[in-house]
Amino acid sequence: MEKRNFERAIEIYTKLIMGERVSNKKGENPELYEDYSQNSEIYEMITIMLRNMNLNLYEYQEALYLTAGDGNRVFGYTNEELKKLIGLRNNRELYLCYFIIYHIILAFYSESSGVPLIEYIKIEEVVEAVTKALLEVKKKKDILEMEEVEEESLTAVSNLWEELPLMNGDELKEVRASRGSKVAMVKLTFHFLVSQDLMLEMEGRYYPKDRFIALLHNYFEEYRGRLYELLDEKEREVQ
Repeated sequence: MEKRNFERAIEIYTKLIMGERVSNKKGENPELYEDYSQNSEIYEMITIMLRNMNLNLYEYQEALYLTAGDGNRVFGYTNEELKKLIGLRNNRELYLCYFIIYHIILAFYSESSGVPLIEYIKIEEVVEAVTKALLEVKKKKDILEMEEVEEESLTAVSNLWEELPLMNGDELKEVRASRGSKVAMVKLTFHFLVSQDLMLEMEGRYYPKDRFIALLHNYFEEYRGRLYELLDEKEREVQ
């Protein structure tokens, strides 16, 4: 192992863990990106380091993105931390936010390419998608093969969504991020994604940033998840 390669691997790791960009673009550590992509020893060292720390490294359009692995208690968030960060009171609200995020991801995900299906998404489109998905799950609940805890979680999310009005009276002029309505809950979720440097908001339109695209495509490739299986099964039943 060359000392220079070891030092460069540590430098790449440090930049990423501190939230700096490592990409092929000018001003974003292009020399480090070149070392990672062209030097097999540096690549292998980075891979081993991150795997042992339960961190995932994703590459998208010649840029590197770091995220915590499943259950990573050092670099990831616990449910309690997420509730405080987003501004939620209980797990039921948190699971609803998870469900909302999932449908934001679905809106942009293309299984056949790395290019997002759409350029941006609006709050009302997410409200419509979540409402439709929960109605379909509720209708097909008896034929979907769900475990008890899955059924209880989806029922809790569905019940909370039904309890919320579409909008509050004071939201007719300006939608505020809160827990008071479907529209406000979706906006609250978007605020979290924007705060995590995953999305950009412009005049009520929410655009995915490159980091978001990198994470969502690699997530579906590596994990997909039980929720995807249930929703995919739902789609097959509907067709």
